[in-house]
Amino acid sequence: MSLPLTRKDLMIVNMGPHHPSMHGVLRLIVTLDGEDVIDCEPILGYLHRGMEKIAENRTIIQYLPYVTRWDYLATMFTEAITVNAPEFLENIQIPQRASYIRVIMLELSRIASHLLWLGPFMADLGAQTPFFYIFRERELIYDLFEAATGMRMMHNYFRIGGVAADLPYGWIDKCLDFCDYFLRGVIEYQQLITQNPIFLERVEGVGFISGEEAVNWGLSGPMLRASGIQWDLRKVDLYESYNQFDWKVQWQKEGDSLARYLVRIGEMRESIKIIQQAVEKIPGGPYENLEVRRFKKAKNSEWNDFEYRFLGKKPSPNFELSKQELYVRVEAPKGELGIYLVGDDSLFPWRWKIRPPGFINLQILPQLVKKMKLADIMTILGSIDIIMGEVDR
Repeated sequence: MSLPLTRKDLMIVNMGPHHPSMHGVLRLIVTLDGEDVIDCEPILGYLHRGMEKIAENRTIIQYLPYVTRWDYLATMFTEAITVNAPEFLENIQIPQRASYIRVIMLELSRIASHLLWLGPFMADLGAQTPFFYIFRERELIYDLFEAATGMRMMHNYFRIGGVAADLPYGWIDKCLDFCDYFLRGVIEYQQLITQNPIFLERVEGVGFISGEEAVNWGLSGPMLRASGIQWDLRKVDLYESYNQFDWKVQWQKEGDSLARYLVRIGEMRESIKIIQQAVEKIPGGPYENLEVRRFKKAKNSEWNDFEYRFLGKKPSPNFELSKQELYVRVEAPKGELGIYLVGDDSLFPWRWKIRPPGFINLQILPQLVKKMKLADIMTILGSIDIIMGEVDR
């Protein structure tokens, strides 16, 4: 019996929805010719919870506890965009101190998100040690969050017109101590990973995206900046008080998985620079805009009472979203997180459309993995950095 020299039949493999390297419930239907990937089809929707429709049946303040479930590793950003949308719609001013507190919290959240990208990404490539290291630093960030907000992961801290509570006594000193400690930790990561020959073999030249392709696919965040496009919404839109700090946009021109790793490592350093400046320059004054907390119609409301000032973590009154529309965006760790909001003179938004960065960035995955090896799928998927909570919403 003679065996044929070449096999023509292809093999179809299901990766997920519970593959250990899948970063959530993502299913990939992969067509293989031996070890070579011929085609890849992502199947989404296993984590869909109707977040947009829930928003359209809640007031903004009722909806705030839900939003931290989109991207549950960068929870401050989902809260920020949720309060920024009505603030822009109603032209609400934010006290300077509240803006600085928001910047500090956002950048700490960016570091926490990048750390929990780095650990599993390295574990996907076979390096177990960084996975344990990143939790050491991340726990310290969560300690800071817990001290300021009362919660470690789902904070419910941002409010329309400011934040829910001021920073507690001694928090700023703890934050500065963390910054000094973390800079040493980043150096440790770079010594451990960046020049490692096995790591470089797995990521260099894998998952290449040109600058033109990145723009055409609508990519954002580190995915875009690793392809040579210097685009960061903190510099472009100048939201909160980012224009008052000295920092640089991190970018690389190679466009491969290594470039995306280097961008995120650089961003963690820059975030520390921003936090240090914000903590040292933080002004005094109120941490919330009290005028926002008054009902437009009821002048003698309970929100104007003397006792209201002595509540610890303050609730907010409802206010009507005027009949207009707008699109608001922030630079989240994974890219551009946006909200398209339509008001219609009621307490609930008429339309609340979420633009998650992970969902847009994931679109390019089938193109990147074609003609690559099966093992490269995990490298490329890991370098994209997706969270299925925000992909499926």
